[in-house]
Amino acid sequence: MKKLMLYLFCSFFFFACKQDKPEVKNGKKKNPVIKKDIDIIPISHATAVITWNDFVFYLDPTGGAEAFHNQKKADLVLITDIHEDHFHPKTLQGIGLGNAKIVGPEAVISQLPESLNANTQIINNEETIEVEGFKITAVPMYNLREEAKDFHPKGRGNGYIIEKDGQRLYIAGDTEDIPEMRNLENISIALIPMNLPYTMPMEKAADAVLEFEPKKVIPYHYRGENGMQNIEKFKALIHETNNNIEVVIKDWYPEEEDNWE
Repeated sequence: MKKLMLYLFCSFFFFACKQDKPEVKNGKKKNPVIKKDIDIIPISHATAVITWNDFVFYLDPTGGAEAFHNQKKADLVLITDIHEDHFHPKTLQGIGLGNAKIVGPEAVISQLPESLNANTQIINNEETIEVEGFKITAVPMYNLREEAKDFHPKGRGNGYIIEKDGQRLYIAGDTEDIPEMRNLENISIALIPMNLPYTMPMEKAADAVLEFEPKKVIPYHYRGENGMQNIEKFKALIHETNNNIEVVIKDWYPEEEDNWE
């Protein structure tokens, strides 16, 4: 009996050690797969460069070609809506897109100049496409308040969920705290807007984030008619209830002072 127990123990120990070693293939050690970070570089307001596993997304490119002069070239362009702080044809023409695909709702793609029509794809609310191993789902973005419903009617623009290797990035677009946002699950990073009168107040944004609980949230699109929303207060409101949600403050308005509302 003792010999049997000793044999079982040694077998278990040998198997455990073997599992801890890197896989060997053709005489070379194969390193375990390590998830790379999703890097979000603010350009301005709603415009960003997102790098993910060496793949580069341009989100709502605006600001002219000079805004992207030191950035990696885009592999794919995502556009959320028709307003000029999201959709700027002159910027798209100036940044040298090459073979990069432009993806957006029908309302956007239908307004592209002819010179940009060669490599486009329409995606509307609730539709999903796959590009280079990324699953991209268009989700609704719209206003709830009566006085704001004409800004962003439901179905015209897109928010996006980008998914790969178990990580999910949510780009909310111009929206309020809609049920489709509050019901999200397993979001790794969320880009959340908060400005009046166009999207939602900071308190509503914080309340929605507390409901769907992303691992990390980045406030963006927070300049309104009366100045900047108080994103430090947004962070405090979240951490008063849930300190496990990481709130990352980035500078979306580098040439403007942060005069909070």
